[in-house]
Amino acid sequence: MSVLLRERRGAVELLTLNRPEKRNALSSELLQALGSALRDVAADSGVRAVVITGADPAFCAGVDLGELSGGARPLDGDGAVVAMREVPQPTIAAVNGACVTGGLELALNCDIRIASERARFADTHARVGVHPGWGMTAILPRVVGAGRAKHMSLSGDYVDADAALRMGLISRLVEHASLIDTAVALAESIASADSSTLQAIKRIYDEDSALLAALARERAGFETARLMLDPAAIAGRVEGVKARGREQAGAS
Repeated sequence: MSVLLRERRGAVELLTLNRPEKRNALSSELLQALGSALRDVAADSGVRAVVITGADPAFCAGVDLGELSGGARPLDGDGAVVAMREVPQPTIAAVNGACVTGGLELALNCDIRIASERARFADTHARVGVHPGWGMTAILPRVVGAGRAKHMSLSGDYVDADAALRMGLISRLVEHASLIDTAVALAESIASADSSTLQAIKRIYDEDSALLAALARERAGFETARLMLDPAAIAGRVEGVKARGREQAGAS
C-alpha cells in the first residue's frame, strides 16, 4: 500500500498522506514520497492547484516518533518541506483530524488551510524535545499572531476546529463529509484565475524577506539542535505526550 495517494481531479492534484494506522505520521518513506510528488507537480503545467489531506482519522500526527526515538532521523524527508515551499501552484491543506507538530508545519506551509469539525491542532515540539525546523516559529505567528503562537508552542495545548477558525489558523470550517469536495472546489476556483498572475502573487507572498530571515533563523537552530538529538530521551517523552493529547481530546 502506498504511503501517499495521488489523484488528479481536472487541474487539481489531490495528495493524501496514507498511513492511517499511524495517524499519517511522517516516516522517512512518506516524506520522500511527498517531496517527489511535489517536485512532479511543480514541473507539470497541467496542475493549477494542489490539495493536501490525510487518510482518516487524522491529517498528520507529526514526525513518526517511533522511528525517531529508535534512532532514525526522518527530519529532512528528501526536501519535502522545501519542495512544498517551492511548488509554484497554490496549495490547500484540507485538515480532517489531528494536525500536530510536524503535521501542523506541513499545513502552515500550505497557502490556505480549511478544516472539518474533527480537526485539532497542536505544537508539541517542546514537549517531545525536538527543535522546530520546518517553519513553525516563522509562519505560525504570522498566521495567528505572536501571542497565540507562543501559547501553542510553549504550552503544547490542543486547539479545536472552532478556536482555529476564530484565531485565523484556518479560513473555513466545513462538515467532515464535504471537506475534500469543498477543498477541491476551492482549488478549482483558484485554478480558474490567470495562471501567471496567480503564481506571481503567490511568489511575492512567499519571498517576503522578513519571513525568509525567520525561516533561516529557525533552521540554523534546528541544525545545531539536531547534532545533540537524544533518541532515548525522546522515547521517554513519547508516551507522555500521547497520553496528554488523548486527555485533552477527551476534555474538549
